[in-house]
Amino acid sequence: MAILRNICIALKPDQPFDPQPILASLPLLPGVYRFFDGKGEVLYVGKARQLKKRVASYFQKTNISPRIRLMVSHISRIETTVTRSEAEALLLENNLIKSLRPRYNILFRDDKSYPYIVLTGEKFPRLTYYRGTPNRQHQYFGPYPNSYAAKESMQLLQKIFRIRTCEDSVFNNRTRPCLLHQIHRCTAPCVKLISADDYQADIRNAVLLLQGRHQEVEQTLRTAMEKAAEGLHYEQAAALRDQLRALHTVQQKQFVESTGGATNADIIALAQHDGLVCVNLTMVRGGRHLGDKSFFPEHAEDLTANEIMQAFIAQHYLNCSVPPLLVLDAECDDESLAHLLSEQAGHAVRISTAASGERKQWLEMGQSNALLALQQRKMQRGGQKLRLDKLREFLDMPDLQRIECFDISHTMGEATQGSCVVYENLDMRTSQYRRYNIPVLGSVEGSGITPGDDYAAMRQALTRRYQKLAEDGQKEEAARPDLILIDGGLGQLHIAMEVMHELGLNDLALVGVAKGEERKAGLEQLIFPDGTARQLRSDDPALHLIQQIRDEAHRFAITGHRAKRGKTRTASSLEEISGVGDKRRRSLLTHFGGLREVKQASVEQLCQVEGISKSLAEKIYQQLH
Repeated sequence: MAILRNICIALKPDQPFDPQPILASLPLLPGVYRFFDGKGEVLYVGKARQLKKRVASYFQKTNISPRIRLMVSHISRIETTVTRSEAEALLLENNLIKSLRPRYNILFRDDKSYPYIVLTGEKFPRLTYYRGTPNRQHQYFGPYPNSYAAKESMQLLQKIFRIRTCEDSVFNNRTRPCLLHQIHRCTAPCVKLISADDYQADIRNAVLLLQGRHQEVEQTLRTAMEKAAEGLHYEQAAALRDQLRALHTVQQKQFVESTGGATNADIIALAQHDGLVCVNLTMVRGGRHLGDKSFFPEHAEDLTANEIMQAFIAQHYLNCSVPPLLVLDAECDDESLAHLLSEQAGHAVRISTAASGERKQWLEMGQSNALLALQQRKMQRGGQKLRLDKLREFLDMPDLQRIECFDISHTMGEATQGSCVVYENLDMRTSQYRRYNIPVLGSVEGSGITPGDDYAAMRQALTRRYQKLAEDGQKEEAARPDLILIDGGLGQLHIAMEVMHELGLNDLALVGVAKGEERKAGLEQLIFPDGTARQLRSDDPALHLIQQIRDEAHRFAITGHRAKRGKTRTASSLEEISGVGDKRRRSLLTHFGGLREVKQASVEQLCQVEGISKSLAEKIYQQLH
C-alpha cells in the first residue's frame, strides 16, 4: 500500500485538547485517523473519504452517542495517514484494528482460520483437512464454518469414493494394504490395488460432488455400472453399485441443498437485543448449506446495523477467501468494500440485500439462528453474571473483573509446563492465555528447576508472568488482575506471596484452590494469605466460577505438557544415537513417517535414506532394537 503522508499533532500533558490546529491542517483526501489518550493508548481507528470532514464531525456534532462522547473527552492526540484511495484506507484501517485492538472500535474476535477440504496434486491425490492460506498446486473446497462440517464431508467422501488420506511418507513406503482398505475406506493405491485411471475417475467424481453437482456424479456412476455389467465385469459393476447406494444415503442425510445449482455464497444476518449483538454467517458452497457460525462483537452496543455490517465484512473477509456473492439482511452502503474484495479475490464480488426465493429462505434461516444464538448468549452471560456477583460477595471485592489462574503440569518431572488462563468480562479470554516451559537442571534451555519441584515451577511461572507488570505498571495497567487463583494448597500460595513481595505487587489479591478429600469436585477449599481456609457449598455459584477457571487452567496446562512430552519422547530415541544429528533425524522421520516406522525398518530400508550409510544404518537398527 502506498501511503502519501502522515500527519500528527500532539499536546503537552498539561494542555487541554484543542482540535482546531489539526482540523485546519487536514486535507479533503481519503485516509485513516487514530485517536490517542494521555497514556499513548489508541482509543479509536477509523477511515474517511475526506479526512477533514470526518475528523471534524466528532467535535461538531451534538447528537453523538454517550460512548463516543466519552471517547472524545479522553482524546489528547490525533494521528492521520493519507492514502491514495478509500479502498486503501479501508485496508489500512482493518489492519490497524486487528493489530492495535482499540478500546472503542467494534471488534470481531475470530483468531482462527477456516478449514478446507483439500485434494492434493500428486499422481494419486490425497484427501486431507487444512487450515491456512490455500496453495495453488492443490484443489481446495470450502471454507467450512467449523472443523466438524469439514471432517464429516471427508468421511462421506471416503465412504463413497475411498480416497486415500495417508501422508506421502506412509504412502510411499507401504508394502501391504492398511486397515482403512480392510474397512472399505480406501482403494489402496499405495500397493497398486487400483489403477491410476480408475483412481482419477474417483477423484473427478469427488470434485463434482464437492461442487454440488450430485446428478452428474450419479449419472456417471450409473453409466459406468451398466457398461461394466454389459461387459460381464460383475465385480466392478458391484463396486459401482455400492458407490451409488452410498451416494443415495449421503444425499438423504446431507446438509440442506440448494436448488440453484453450484451456488457459492455467504449469508450474513444480524440480530440486536438489549445491548447484545450477534452476526450469523452461513456458508453455501457448491449449492450445499455447510453450516453456520455466530459472532458476538465487542463495543457494538450503540452502532447502527449498517456500521456493524461494514465492520464485519471488512474484518472478516479482507486478506481471506471470499465467495462471489454476499447476501445481507442489512444495508451496507460502502461501495469501496465490494471493489476492494473483488480486487483481492480476483473475481467479481457482489454484495446484495435484495433477497427473494431461495435467498430469502437462507436469510430467514440466518436470522433465526442469530436470534437463537443471541438468546443462548444472554442466558450464558446471565449465569456468568450471577456466578461473578456471588464471588464478589464472598470475597468482598465489589470491583472484581479480571481473574488469572495458574497451574503446573508434568509427568514425574518430565516436560514441566505452567499455564495461566484469564477470565474477564464474563468470559474466558483465550487470546490472553499463556504457557511457560519450565526447564530442569542440566537442560540446554539454561538454569532450571529440580524435576518434580512444583513450588519452583510455580515461582518461575509467576515471576515470568508479572515481571513486566512490576517493571512498568502504568503501561501494563489494562492487564492488571484483580484476583490471582493458584491451583494448589498453602505451599503453592506461600510461593505466590513470596513472588509478589519480591516484585513489589503486594496489593494483588491471592487465593489458593486446594482439592478436597479424595480430590472430589465440590469439596475444594479456598486458602487465603493469612492461612485461613474456607469451603463453599457444592451448589454455590461462586464455587462453580472458581471450578470453571481452575479446570480451564488445568486443561490448558496438561494439553501443553502432553504435546511437549510427546515431542521430546519422539526425538529422544534417535538423539541418543551418535552420528544422527538434527538433519539426519528429520530425514529419517520424514522418510518413514514417524519413529515407530523407523523402528520397524530393516537395515536395507534405512540405507535408502539420504545421508545414512550402511554402517550408520546398522548402528541405528541395533540401537532401536
